[in-house]
Parts: sequence; C-alpha cells; structure tokens
Amino acid sequence: MTFLNHGSFGACPKQVLDFQQRLRSQLEQEPLRFFGREWEPLLDDARTKLAAFMGADVQDLVFVSNATTGVNSVLRSLTFSPGDEILTTNHEYNACRNALDFIASRTGARVVVAKIPFPIDSPQQVVGAVIERVSPKTRLALLDHVTSQTGLIFPIQELVKELQQRSVDTLVDGAHTPGMIPLELREIGAAYYTGNCHKWLCAPKGAAFLYVRRDKQSKIRPLTISHGTNSPRTDKTRFQLEFDWTGTDDPTAYMCVPEAIAFMGSLLPGGWTELMQQNHQLVLQGRQLLCEALEVQPPSPEEMIGSMAVVPLPTTWEKRDFMSIHDELFDKFGIEVQLIPWPEKPRLLVRISAQIYNTLEQYEYLAKVLKGLCC
Repeated sequence: MTFLNHGSFGACPKQVLDFQQRLRSQLEQEPLRFFGREWEPLLDDARTKLAAFMGADVQDLVFVSNATTGVNSVLRSLTFSPGDEILTTNHEYNACRNALDFIASRTGARVVVAKIPFPIDSPQQVVGAVIERVSPKTRLALLDHVTSQTGLIFPIQELVKELQQRSVDTLVDGAHTPGMIPLELREIGAAYYTGNCHKWLCAPKGAAFLYVRRDKQSKIRPLTISHGTNSPRTDKTRFQLEFDWTGTDDPTAYMCVPEAIAFMGSLLPGGWTELMQQNHQLVLQGRQLLCEALEVQPPSPEEMIGSMAVVPLPTTWEKRDFMSIHDELFDKFGIEVQLIPWPEKPRLLVRISAQIYNTLEQYEYLAKVLKGLCC
C-alpha cells in the first residue's frame, strides 16, 4: 500500500497503541478504582504535557474527542440574535460549516462567507478577503489554521489580531495544526482554538483539545452536561470540571497524548523541529513531482504549505466522479490518496500528505500512475 493520506486520520504508532492497551487493561481490571482514583491524575498529566507542547496555560485546555466537537461546543454555548453575522471562508471544513448553518437556522444569525481565491498567491489575500467581509454585525469568525480541502496555512495570528481590533472573536479550527507546524496558543491569542491530536501528533483516534481564553471560559459548556455543573470543588475551574467528565467513556486516547509526543519527537536527532521540517520538504518535493507530471503550476506559495499539499487534476477529469478515481487508484494501484472536488476551476484536486514513514519514491509512483491515467 502506498499510503499518502496521513492528513485524514493520522497513523498511531504501535508503541503508543500498546501503551493505550495497558491503560485499558488497567481500567477494566478495576473500573471503580480507575475512575475514582487513577483517571484524573492521568488526565491532568496528559493536559500538562500537551499544554507545554502547544505553548498554552494548562488552565485553558480541556480534552474533547475531535476538533468538530470542539467547534460545536463553542458554537452551541454562545448566544446569537437575529441579524448577527458569523464569518467564515469558502475553505472551511464541511462538518464545521454544517455546524454554522445549524446555529444560524436556530438563532436567526447569518453565515457570511469570505471568498479566498484558489489558486492563491500570498497569505495577504486571505487577510484581505476576511477583513473585507467584517461588518458592525459580525459577532464571531470561524477560521481554519490549516485548511483541509486545500492544504493552506492561513496567517492565523495576523487574522486574530485584525479581527480583535474590530471587536470580533475568533474560533480557530486547528484540526491539522498540532504536530504539523509549531503552535504557540498564547501568542496567537484567539478566544477559542480546537485541534486534533490523532492526526500529526499520531495519538490514538478520539484525542483532541479545546482551548478557551481565560476571559471567555465562563460561557463555554460541553455538549453533554454532567456532574461538573454543580460540583462543590474549588481546586479546578468550572470549565475543566464540566469538560473533564461528561459521563462514562474510554478516556485512554487522551492519556496517550504525552506518549505520542515523546515517541514522535524521538525519531529524529532534531526532535519535533526536524520532523516538521522534513515533512514540509518532502511534501514540497512530492507536489513538484505531481505538477511536472500533470503539467500544472503549483497552486500556492511554499510558505503556505505545511505537511499537506494539493495539486489540480487535468480539466479532462472534471466530469469524472472523484470517488471513482479514488477507488481506481486504490483497487488497481494500491494508492491511498485524497481526491477533493472543488466548486470552481480547478474542479478536482489531489491532496498528498507527508509523514516520516513516507518516501519520495511513493510520490514518484503516484505521479507516474496519474500521468498514465490522464494522458
């Protein structure tokens, strides 16, 4: 299998999965002891180490099962009135755009879409397009840090600053960011930020986080209301008491995050810095191979690419169903890669990912197969 789609669901190392299994055995051998005594110290330790990795204060972090849950938790907690505007872009992840539409339908608010061009020439085009759509009615902006559909790194810190100057809070969908590019949540300064740990951090599936700035925490509630709501404890904030326990579940994915951070950071002499740089250079090389084979231009500058990149497929494929192409690549050639329909020209994109297990020869193989299929 030529696996070039790490971006969708990540890939958890065996060492981390073995660690998770030991935790699950610990839980099942004596569930009352685990949930009564052992669970919370393990969760707190995981949160502390994740906060250090992402440049955040530990009091501002809670675990959630995925970034979509993080986005929904914030949107469902905030209050919107008829006529209010919620700003997003045409690159927003479909699941989170659906959440926006749901909130708008329930509250009478309006979703305003900033059109980010693609192909794109510079990060400033993102800033200009977003700020142009801000109005006195804008109450919140939901923005990607790294876009799923187009693999672009948005200049999120500049966007947050510009929006704050206009009294607009930002909810950052950072599903792909942790482990792909360096992340300093304090410096970004967003009111809300959520990201997955199961993608580029390579933690088990079901591990993600929600960051809420201290001045915003009193309004943010989990999707499931449970015991934390009326807990008499004073050693933790209500924010953490509510999110930490939302009912009986398997919390071991959260507890494996430090193991994943340590393992992935041990694979190269330069640790995480070298790993991110290596993945970045590899995906750029892979993109160039595809562009040359398909005779197309790179659709974005290198500075807007992390460890994922997209390349337009030939216009002759515009009428083909993208899943049929995906299945043909998988069934006939053993290639797992993401095919993405785009509403404007170019109509069809191929998205490649780069992680430490990938090689340049795999992108050469994909380029050869695509050229053979389309030419």
